[in-house]
Amino acid sequence: MSNCPYAKKCGGCQLQNLSYEQQLSHKQVKVIRLVGKLCHVEEIIGMENPYRYRNKATRAFSFQRGKGVQGLYQSATERVLPIEDCLLEDALAGKIASTALKLAALLGIQLYDLDTGKGNLRTLLLRRSGTSGEVMAVIVTKSDKFPQKEAFAERLLAAHPEITDLVWNVNPTDTPVFLGQKSQVLHGKGYITDYLCGLEFRISPASFYQVNPLQTEILYGKVKEFACLTGKETVLDAYCGTGTIGLTLADCAKQVIGVESNPQAVEDALANAARNHIENAGFICRDAGQFLEEAAKHREKVDVVITDPPRAGCSKQFLQSLLALAPKRVVYVSCNPETLARDLFVLSKGGYRVKKIQPVDMFPHTNHVECVVCLSR
Repeated sequence: MSNCPYAKKCGGCQLQNLSYEQQLSHKQVKVIRLVGKLCHVEEIIGMENPYRYRNKATRAFSFQRGKGVQGLYQSATERVLPIEDCLLEDALAGKIASTALKLAALLGIQLYDLDTGKGNLRTLLLRRSGTSGEVMAVIVTKSDKFPQKEAFAERLLAAHPEITDLVWNVNPTDTPVFLGQKSQVLHGKGYITDYLCGLEFRISPASFYQVNPLQTEILYGKVKEFACLTGKETVLDAYCGTGTIGLTLADCAKQVIGVESNPQAVEDALANAARNHIENAGFICRDAGQFLEEAAKHREKVDVVITDPPRAGCSKQFLQSLLALAPKRVVYVSCNPETLARDLFVLSKGGYRVKKIQPVDMFPHTNHVECVVCLSR
């Protein structure tokens, strides 16, 4: 079934042995098995073309068997698997990484070895906007000493004029984490612009941004539909990240309050609100569970809560505080049906009824499946 020559070795696409129709059926059955007893599960929304959907790609460099290679970290071993082209990524990622590998050999740049901690050139991060067409390449080195950077940048840009922004990032840690804290713009603005649900978002190297923009618009459309806003509601966007969901709801709400524990994400959310001239959305850097607990204690009025937690789901503190706050509606965006089932059971026992469940295939060929769930008191 698979069109990918690396499927068995890579481990990133667990469902490549199934046709796309079979993959969707597999995910539908999985969601029904876990949460179907609470409510009818709508038919999963798939993609017309389930390839090349990722707007973000990461490539690692390594030295293997006497030669330099570029590719992806193998999911089972965290070793670099040499890959020319991943069918889920923009084709430009493999081409730019291959050029970077050749330039490293030409300019005498030693490739980083995760086992020994030696070498300098670590990874390439590529971000591409499907709406503005801008392309950002981020070159990551181990050391903040990169004497060949001007020559490297000049030749990489000459080989790939598609690159609108080139950034050098330093990651001195001995871990597979891609980006470090220190960056320098070598070409362009240091960020790219993308448009999602009619709004403009600025994407820098470390920005959290959905990697499948086509399905994201569908997902956020379902969130808006399930929220049933009339323009009079106060909406709380918990685990809000860079504010993308809350900002897409602001035109239909009286007020949007976003809560996020990552300070960089909050900074990006505030900038995104200002960029889009949205004045009825504010963002707070706090733990979502603690914020809800205090809001419930002070009997603050919130009409709709949007929650988009990480794979671990909502914390016990968050769920209990949500029940105490007692909003009219809750829209739960989940990336893990197992923790979704656990949390929906708690909310159901606490007085909420699950009204709608809509699965969305955000990551074709992988085990992951997103769901949007509508609950009301």
